Amino acid sequence: MTTTDLVIIGLYLLSMVGVGIYFSRRKRSSIQFATAAGQIPGWALGLSFYATFLSAITFLGDPGKSFGSNWNPFVFSLSIPLAAWVASKLFVPFYRNGQSVSAYTHLEKRFGAWARTYAMLCFILTQLARMGTIFYGLALTINALSGIEMPLIIVIAGFVIILYTVLGGMEAVIWTEVIQAILKTLGALMIVGLILNQIDITEIWEIAQRDNKFSLGTFQPEFDTSSFWVILLYGFFINLTNFGVDQNYIQRYHTAKNTRDAANSIWLCVVYYVPVSFLFFLIGTSLYAFYDVNPGLILDLKQQVATEKNISIQSMQLVDYADRVLPYFMKTQLPKGLLGLLLAALLSAGMSTMSSGMNSSATVFLNDIYLRYIQKDLSPPKQLRILRISTMAMGCLGIVFGISMIGVKSLLDVWWKLSGIFAGGMLGIFLLGFLAKQVSNAAAKIAAFVGVVIIACMSFKDNLPETLQIPLDGKLTVVLGTLTILLTGIVVQRILKNR
Repeated sequence: MTTTDLVIIGLYLLSMVGVGIYFSRRKRSSIQFATAAGQIPGWALGLSFYATFLSAITFLGDPGKSFGSNWNPFVFSLSIPLAAWVASKLFVPFYRNGQSVSAYTHLEKRFGAWARTYAMLCFILTQLARMGTIFYGLALTINALSGIEMPLIIVIAGFVIILYTVLGGMEAVIWTEVIQAILKTLGALMIVGLILNQIDITEIWEIAQRDNKFSLGTFQPEFDTSSFWVILLYGFFINLTNFGVDQNYIQRYHTAKNTRDAANSIWLCVVYYVPVSFLFFLIGTSLYAFYDVNPGLILDLKQQVATEKNISIQSMQLVDYADRVLPYFMKTQLPKGLLGLLLAALLSAGMSTMSSGMNSSATVFLNDIYLRYIQKDLSPPKQLRILRISTMAMGCLGIVFGISMIGVKSLLDVWWKLSGIFAGGMLGIFLLGFLAKQVSNAAAKIAAFVGVVIIACMSFKDNLPETLQIPLDGKLTVVLGTLTILLTGIVVQRILKNR
């Protein structure tokens, strides 16, 4: 990296901290810290949601997937409008009319403290998994470009995110995400332009068609492999979890000026994200074509990965280095002066998701743990202090998770597996309380227990005897777990009622 690149990155990091300092002057209560006192315009909230979706997992994982395999994961993006429709019609009015900023308070009213605690723990584990995956993605790229050790990169990036999130609260998070959304979009367009400047679009099309790189997966009703329908179902349930149960999103519904703005912001997110997601898959396919035409230009990367993994280049598969192709292209093919801009865009891709995750996790800790179990009567200044301390604690845990993930094979695969494990139970309990009004606490407990068993069997099926393995693709964990809890609760309630 040149001095110019380093200056650009430094200015970007300082500007994020500056936003936190600017908004810190308004933070006098926990409500201001958690919801920006409901003064965020709908267009800014939409960009904030879009920035959260467009994380480093998208920035590196999507190109890595389309480079290493095909466009099958793009079906996830196609499922978002379906979940957005349900959320804007049902979930946004439900939460906006509620009395608590926590997404899980109503579960205690519906089923008891156990349901609130279970959903809250699933959410926090999901955030830690998300932050760890994104931290690793950032470190992977910056390490490839600068040679700086990955743990040090994670610690420095984490410190900056914690600093502006603690200072400015949700208001700083949203306005930094607006800036980051613009940077990330410009970064994607810039990368596409640079690749197309080196290889013709018709050549990309011919090579991709030849090797079936545009495939969305089989349309046959197959559920034991990553078919079109498996990804569509997975995407719908995960995005339903995002929009309907995830405190990260629900808390931001309360930052909007009114319910209409909150609902419209979801659709703005869809309008922004789906086309840009398309661009990132196009980037991966274009890089595949570029290195297919110029195989000598990627030999250094192959040799590096082969040395790290102690394998031969001949036995290496595309998936072994797919997540590293975009950083390698940036390192070797970008003109001087552009690398800093693209790194700032990549940093913004990670920082937006992690800052909102830290803030929402701190809000959950205050409302669902501290005020519930430790000290109910707490003055506003002390609540604000607890929020800031828990934000720092969550950020530090995210850093630890990021360092522990160094060396995973595929960013997208790891994130999809972890999110599927935690989301199934969370969404299942919520839908049981939301849709099945007659289900009692006893029936819900039985349903949750059965659901957890099914989720565990799906998550660790490779460790079970073949006769006990559920013959479904692992991505359907969230689908099967959610439906198991919902249907079991309804059936058990009918049995208890008849008895």
